Amino acid sequence: MRLEDKVVVVVGAGQTPGDTVGNGRAAAILYAREGASVVLVDCDISSALETQSRIAEEGGRSTVVQADITNEQDCEAFARKAVESYGKIDVLHNNVGIAGGDGLVHEVSGEAWDRIMAVNLKGMFLSCKSVLPAMKQQQSGSIINISSIAAVCSANIAAYKTSKAGVNALTHQIAMDYARFGIRANAIMPGLINTPMAIEGISKARRIPKEQLIIERDARVPLGRKMGTAWDVAYAALFLASDESRFITGVVLPVDGGQSARIG
Repeated sequence: MRLEDKVVVVVGAGQTPGDTVGNGRAAAILYAREGASVVLVDCDISSALETQSRIAEEGGRSTVVQADITNEQDCEAFARKAVESYGKIDVLHNNVGIAGGDGLVHEVSGEAWDRIMAVNLKGMFLSCKSVLPAMKQQQSGSIINISSIAAVCSANIAAYKTSKAGVNALTHQIAMDYARFGIRANAIMPGLINTPMAIEGISKARRIPKEQLIIERDARVPLGRKMGTAWDVAYAALFLASDESRFITGVVLPVDGGQSARIG
């Protein structure tokens, strides 16, 4: 019960269909297991409802809100719903990210660039902006933005990399600007994680078997030559959401089996 009596908003609480659990769903389930009331935000209402069903099966409490995080009014609405339902917002967990149409700089269309930036960076900004008034009023809060090691590692996905580097910078800015209000902001940079968005999504885009992709990705991870799971990211987020990390803010934490620590 590390989050007993806390209210957590998980943006991107659904997931892409697949064989494993996605980052947003794993985090939402874990938060509920640890005693939090969870507000499940997603543009795909049916997927968010699946997450809610999983939480209910374990006796947890949650509320579902459909939202497009690139829309400021939608973000304001889910923050308002959280306060109306549970009286406060202790934690914001920002999990949404896309990479469709990305590639080398000369390959990316202006439209694809704008869409990736709108979801990955503007969406993070609007989500954070929407909860900050409530957190300021209560003089406490923890914001956890899910970035990527692509922000600091070589990657052939120019728009995604740039957007995630922006997420790191945004997180640092929030941490410094709102520390005096008791609000913490930290980012997590997942590495190669075995999730449906990664495995089913990339294997389909590359037109290769999932098994081949898993072997390729496992081989690139220094720690145990095996990808992490969504639960690895969720447990890191749980620490940052809990009072155990009360003196930690402005941190960008890799959860990547050592991949981003490689030099040379």
